Amino acid sequence: MDGSPGVRGKGLRMLRVVFFDQDGVIIDTERDGHRVAFNRAFAEFGFPAQWDTGTYQGLLAIGGGKERMTHYLHRVGFGKPVRPEEEAAVIQRLHARKTELFVEMIESGSLPLRPGVRRFMREVAVLGLLIGICTTSNEKAARAILRTQLSDIPVALLLAGDMVKRKKPDPEIYRLALEKTGLQASECLVVEDSQNGVEAASAAGIRVLATVNDYTAGEDLSKAAAVVSCLGDPGGQPARLIRGPFGFADDGVVRVGDCLRLME
Repeated sequence: MDGSPGVRGKGLRMLRVVFFDQDGVIIDTERDGHRVAFNRAFAEFGFPAQWDTGTYQGLLAIGGGKERMTHYLHRVGFGKPVRPEEEAAVIQRLHARKTELFVEMIESGSLPLRPGVRRFMREVAVLGLLIGICTTSNEKAARAILRTQLSDIPVALLLAGDMVKRKKPDPEIYRLALEKTGLQASECLVVEDSQNGVEAASAAGIRVLATVNDYTAGEDLSKAAAVVSCLGDPGGQPARLIRGPFGFADDGVVRVGDCLRLME
């Protein structure tokens, strides 16, 4: 897959690919997407469990939907007994239905892209850099977003949570991305939104730009090279620099040229 021309920053580090997390970076899916789909799935299966925004925020510390449900089942329960020998099958069926509901929400267009995402991705593509998606979401949900909101974006690599054994904050997915692209960590940039994602990319040796949302704004993102409120759009919602190099995205828009400074 290696073959992108790349662009160089002042420090002569080559940027050849930008890897994007999905949930919370490309689309603000967690609060009004995944959480709602989980609750609808619980109701369809006759479980009175319902996750409010506060509960779900706490569960986001656990990577992966099946893992969150398993954790919640063991700690709190679903409101109706589930026999231990049936747990794995129940979780699998619940998650499959939750994914179907989430994909329906994506295809309906009810979950828009975050500010600046399409503009930034197009800029990455125009410069001849590769675009990759590395998400803990499953492949079916990820492909639904590529098929709808990102149908005009040339995504070269998609890695989803069901393609790895260990999910973020484990660096496995980003190490696999390096293997698949044949690139060095120093040639890559990751756009993440959460502590788990930042930890995963950093452990793989890749520099990180963090774009926070309501759920992740208070997390420890100190390993990110820069932290912004969003990527920003000219004439639209501006990017606000939370932490990073002086003057980074000072016009309210994060551009690839700005990100070269993070590679130095």
